[in-house]
Amino acid sequence: MGDLQEKYDDAMYDFSCGEYDAAIAKFRAILADEPEHFDAQLSLGMAYYRKEDYATAIAEGHKAEKLRPKEQLVHTNLSLFYMKSGDKKTAEHHGLQARIASWRENMGAPGAAAEEGDPELQIAKPKVEGFKTPEKFPDMPWKKKAPVAPEKKEDGKGGSL
Repeated sequence: MGDLQEKYDDAMYDFSCGEYDAAIAKFRAILADEPEHFDAQLSLGMAYYRKEDYATAIAEGHKAEKLRPKEQLVHTNLSLFYMKSGDKKTAEHHGLQARIASWRENMGAPGAAAEEGDPELQIAKPKVEGFKTPEKFPDMPWKKKAPVAPEKKEDGKGGSL
């Protein structure tokens, strides 16, 4: 597997330098050895996109989709490829699929993050054992009662006594 990873890294280096034809040849060689290599398949589509060969980018993108149909990046790329090729309707379909995939990825098992020690969720954990909740709480302690003014007596002439 190390050899395959080195080949992939080498292909990605070419890709990052803008040497798309060299990267494409290397991605294709990886896929000849390992047809299920998802990252090479995904990158191959992107390399064709960068060459503005949108039809081939779309075809390669769909091969990546077959490997991982629920992968967000697959649909993000396909949305981009279709948009550039002028097929806005299909681009919007894949944009929606990408959003659905992102929601799916963000929905782990309930409470899993707290169990993994996510500091943001530590406050949601139960407090120390032995703590007893008060049996009676004051009624709306945030509402203070208005002070009652003493009653004034009038002298009958409109003035106070």
